[in-house]
Amino acid sequence: MAWNEPGGGNKDPWSGKGGDQGPPDLDEVVRKLQERLGGLFGGRKPGPRRPSDGGGAGPTIPGGFSGKSLGILAAILFVVWLASGIYIIEPAERGVVLRFGSYVGMTEPGPHWRIPFPVESVEAVNVDEISTFTHKAAMLTQDENIVDVELTVQSRIQDAADYLFQDVAPEKTLRDVTETVVRKTIGESKLDFILTEGRGAIATTIQERVQNLINQYQTGLEVTSINMQPAKPPDQVKEAFDDAIKAREDKERLENKAEAYANEIVPQARGEAARVEADAKAYRDRVIASAEGESARFLAILAEYQKAPVVTRERLYLETMEQVLGDSNKVLLDVSESNSLMYLPLDQLLDQRRGKNDPAGKPMPTSGAVQEPVSAPEREVVRERRTR
Repeated sequence: MAWNEPGGGNKDPWSGKGGDQGPPDLDEVVRKLQERLGGLFGGRKPGPRRPSDGGGAGPTIPGGFSGKSLGILAAILFVVWLASGIYIIEPAERGVVLRFGSYVGMTEPGPHWRIPFPVESVEAVNVDEISTFTHKAAMLTQDENIVDVELTVQSRIQDAADYLFQDVAPEKTLRDVTETVVRKTIGESKLDFILTEGRGAIATTIQERVQNLINQYQTGLEVTSINMQPAKPPDQVKEAFDDAIKAREDKERLENKAEAYANEIVPQARGEAARVEADAKAYRDRVIASAEGESARFLAILAEYQKAPVVTRERLYLETMEQVLGDSNKVLLDVSESNSLMYLPLDQLLDQRRGKNDPAGKPMPTSGAVQEPVSAPEREVVRERRTR
């Protein structure tokens, strides 16, 4: 049954009292709270106090606080002061610790503690942030030509302590050093080298020289990259330089074409020379082999001749005459047993003598020739005509 329902006795669940009381007085609540806090820190409660009272929280000081309460308060404040020395360094930062404004050390990323203010302080420096600036100027080359150079320099903090304390304006120092180094490097190079293949080499040289010089100044900076844009001549002479560049490109194109032709013709000439040399070696070997074969054959015939000179001489004579007369276009008749004339197809015989051979390379057999016996008088007539 609810406290405010009929029969509930009208009992207040917060105060434990019944009746028709309203909400508590706000001033009364504040006053009670003040009294409790005063008792906590040893202060006197409101109201008269007789000198004969023996109780109390100990000696008091003006303001109503005792020595014990001040000690507790001081301890709390000391703990809070020590806790204020806790700090956190982000992963991209380095902490530079200063003690009364003097450099003490450097801390890595993570939570750390320092002696709180005013003894020590920490300055966080971002060492991963990339700073970029562009340098552009007209410069004089080694061969006394003017060229417009534009490059972009990127850098970051390498040593936070040097960056904060060794140089008043590290960024300005880097800009001045870059301008000095660029003018020196361009002044040592010729225009053709700058405009063509020398851009990468010049950028690398500039970066090395700039880094060495800013290290001497202890700026704490590191040059991460230098990107050099294509150099170009001034606008007043741009057309002349364009013509020169075009002529240089034509020269390179013709040189490449000539080199390609040389790469094509030289292997062919070498192959032809190797073929001719191989043919010469083959001819030499063939001639030598033929000569050796002829020598061996002659020696073999000589051995047979020494055994039977007459027979060998007759055989050699017959073979020689057969070879000589075999290529002759004359027809010899020598028939002793018949006086009848014979009919010879001289035209076919002459054609055969001129070299008509069969597919195998041998002379074709005589066709159409009819040989009949010839009488002695007729043979003598033929011989007489031959002698004439």
